Amino acid sequence: MKLIRFGQPGNEKPGIVNKKGLRLDVSAFGEDYNEQFFESEGVKRLISWLSANIDNCPHISEDQRLAAPIVRPSKIVCIGLNYASHAKESGMQLPKEPVLFFKATTAVCGPNDEVIIPKGSVKTDWEVELAVVIGKKASYVTEEEAMDFVAGYTVHNDVSEREFQLEREGQWVKGKSNDTFAPLGPWMVTSDEVKDPHNLHLWLKLNGEMMQDSNTSDMVFKIPELISYVSQFMTLLPGDIISTGTPFGVGLGLDPQRYLVPGDIMELGIEGLGITKQKARGFE
Repeated sequence: MKLIRFGQPGNEKPGIVNKKGLRLDVSAFGEDYNEQFFESEGVKRLISWLSANIDNCPHISEDQRLAAPIVRPSKIVCIGLNYASHAKESGMQLPKEPVLFFKATTAVCGPNDEVIIPKGSVKTDWEVELAVVIGKKASYVTEEEAMDFVAGYTVHNDVSEREFQLEREGQWVKGKSNDTFAPLGPWMVTSDEVKDPHNLHLWLKLNGEMMQDSNTSDMVFKIPELISYVSQFMTLLPGDIISTGTPFGVGLGLDPQRYLVPGDIMELGIEGLGITKQKARGFE
């Protein structure tokens, strides 16, 4: 199943994309895609509800804005340097265990919303990533059981301000958390529809030029290990996101380096998970 949310900011509603590719409004189901929804087996309950009500679900027009496919999560846990080629281009050693940082949930925006270059920024960068959505409360999970905690997957552009991230004192979070720095979508694909999340083509184009072109098979730490590892340090709640890292091809790794300027168009996608597009604009 593909879960979507649609409507203007602050007035989003839940929907689905059916097998024919049509977008359907399921707000009559009475729940949004939040922590409570996932915690209470919402996907299964929605499927059951649709079996009796799908013919009464209004169609959503293609020009409707898509929001992030889940309600703002309690946390976004990101994995740094999780592709060998990206670590190399960043001039950093391959980590011996996962590198964790947080991204503020206020950075979440829709898959095709504008990305705002922050005030004073000169090094705003792009990063296509596979995001894992947690489906149930996870604490001290083993690798063997970890995949049972996955609700689904979505595309994440881990937009990053490199000066804030690497040249200012403190943690990476400062360069990761500006408003609009976490476009998610276009939909969340439930885990049963993704046969092998460790063999998905992912890519990003900037103004039509291919910048990132790789496969999730290049991840250093695979999803079961990441879920287990993170859960040793914090409780993951339903709807939380683990963003699994980015492959080579970011602006930081180019020679000369290249960063976003107003008007740039980022288009990115992951095999089976859809395509998103964001236009960069300056801070107003």
